[in-house]
Amino acid sequence: MLSDDELVEQILLGNENAAEELIKRYYTSILRYCRWHCSNLEKAEDLTQETFLKLFKNLSRYKGKKKFKAYLYTIANHLCIDESRKVEFYPLEDEENIVHEYNDIVRLEDRAEISYFLNFLTSEQREAVILRFGEQLSFGEIAKVMGCNMRTAQSRVRNALKIMRKEQENER
Repeated sequence: MLSDDELVEQILLGNENAAEELIKRYYTSILRYCRWHCSNLEKAEDLTQETFLKLFKNLSRYKGKKKFKAYLYTIANHLCIDESRKVEFYPLEDEENIVHEYNDIVRLEDRAEISYFLNFLTSEQREAVILRFGEQLSFGEIAKVMGCNMRTAQSRVRNALKIMRKEQENER
């Protein structure tokens, strides 16, 4: 199996199969990420497609070695931010149950409950938590996506977990 960087090289040489492989590899993850930012599944699908279109349009600018995943999520992040500026904020709909287990937080069983606790966070903290636990990105990748250093990414997640834990305890 080719690495992401090897697939990028193949795409730049005109290999359409490599492009398809890259889409297969990341489409579901990017859709899930965009879904966190949109209450509308169709809009999340549009943003996902737009992410890949923008990726392929600007692929010749990609110069990172083994940083492809962060590069792709950065594109999706910017598109989601641009989209959120266009529409009024609505909380995520409970279309599906999503289970996330945070190390420091009791298991939250559905998307509505997760969304509720995410509302107590700043936008930066919310984004860091979604990237860390929703998308399983490393702190280094989160830092690249959010344009901050790794310590800041770690701090945002740590502080967010403290806030969520405190709010969960207040609910009891």
